[in-house]
Amino acid sequence: MLRSLCLLRLLAVAFSLVSRAQPLAPQDFEEKEEDEIPRSPLPPVFCDYDRCRHLQVPCKELQRASPTACLCPGLSSPALPPAPPRLGEVRMVAEDSSAVVHWCAPSSPVHRYWLLLWEGSGAPQKGPALNSTFRRTELKGLKPGRAYVVCVVAANEAGESSVPEGGGEGSEGAGGPAFGPCGRMVVPPRPLTLVHAAIGVGAALALLSCGALVWHFFLRQRCGCPRRARPGAPPAEGL
Repeated sequence: MLRSLCLLRLLAVAFSLVSRAQPLAPQDFEEKEEDEIPRSPLPPVFCDYDRCRHLQVPCKELQRASPTACLCPGLSSPALPPAPPRLGEVRMVAEDSSAVVHWCAPSSPVHRYWLLLWEGSGAPQKGPALNSTFRRTELKGLKPGRAYVVCVVAANEAGESSVPEGGGEGSEGAGGPAFGPCGRMVVPPRPLTLVHAAIGVGAALALLSCGALVWHFFLRQRCGCPRRARPGAPPAEGL
């Protein structure tokens, strides 16, 4: 009796478990297979950072503000002075004898920039300090027709970038290294100066022409000029 009762209870429990179990649908198998397939990682995305862009926000700030993860270009150690920046376009403005200087940031941490300006073989003039977002500034008060050498200097807490001696200008006037921090520029004469020079040359030529004509008529009136014989007129008889 006891054995039969135990068998009946076991059968009842087994039937209750079977009735509760739900069969797996084919889509369940597909979902499991999809979960088991390894997904390839997304390609790396670089931050919208340009070393030569004026007022460029630091890349670390772009990373924090970006909704998706992005990569920044590698930088040297902040315990080392920065590498020299690369001088870009130097655009001359002849109307007011000024120049707009562009440059690109080095692959180093930079806190500030400034310009060095050489005129001849004297000591350089140091410009005001510019924050790390600057990539462009203007040089004013240049002398028309003069040649200058300009260099860009980057600095951080460890020191400042190197600059060739004298801005890279040797005794023969050779420039600094290609794609370096320095460059040579020649300030063109002002347009008004050229107009004044042209007017002066024209006035001088006009005065010379008038003087030549006056001198010619003066000599003709003073010394006289033999008249030409009329065609068909008889020749004058001698006494």
